[in-house]
Amino acid sequence: MKVIAFARNDLGTGASRRQRIAGLTPGIVYGGTAAPVNISLDHNALYHALKKETFHSSILDLEIDGKAEKVLLRDFQVHAYKQLVLHADFQRVDAKQKIHVKVPLHFINADVSPAVKLHAGIISHVTTELDIACLPGDLPEFVEVDLAALDIGHSLHLADIKLPKGVSAVIHGGEDNPTIATAAVPAGKVEAEAAAAPAAAPAAAPAEKK
Repeated sequence: MKVIAFARNDLGTGASRRQRIAGLTPGIVYGGTAAPVNISLDHNALYHALKKETFHSSILDLEIDGKAEKVLLRDFQVHAYKQLVLHADFQRVDAKQKIHVKVPLHFINADVSPAVKLHAGIISHVTTELDIACLPGDLPEFVEVDLAALDIGHSLHLADIKLPKGVSAVIHGGEDNPTIATAAVPAGKVEAEAAAAPAAAPAAAPAEKK
């Protein structure tokens, strides 16, 4: 994805305010061997790009005054209640250096899983993104999570996910195999079945003595 930016030399709070009034968003590019560069981006183009999932998890072609370089979106700030992007941070990437980045999880085949198809269960997504490490050229836009075999009372863990070639998961918090999704019967259905059980199976009447 291509992003157009312009180098800016007018810095400070007042300068940033003037940029936003002019329909621009101030930002910065850092990382690698080059010095950080302060930039300006078209606000409307950036605002709409931020709505796209791939913009957050893809290598971007950032063109600054006609010169392009590979970057990742690392951070951005938005106004508390206005539809206004206040600032954006981009990090340069080296094709030979691994990067750490969060990518979204795409859950598939929930409708054909035993949990849903046979038991009308509910599948809960415990996490919706995954922290990974890989070379820039191996960065996936997302990681698929196949729920086809998930049944009631069971969980899907990180070890059950097939990661793309060259991609490894970055584990935090000391948990080696975190839970990704779980399947359970809705609480209301459990209560209804429990209430219906006595009526469905009345006690047998004692046999008459002859």
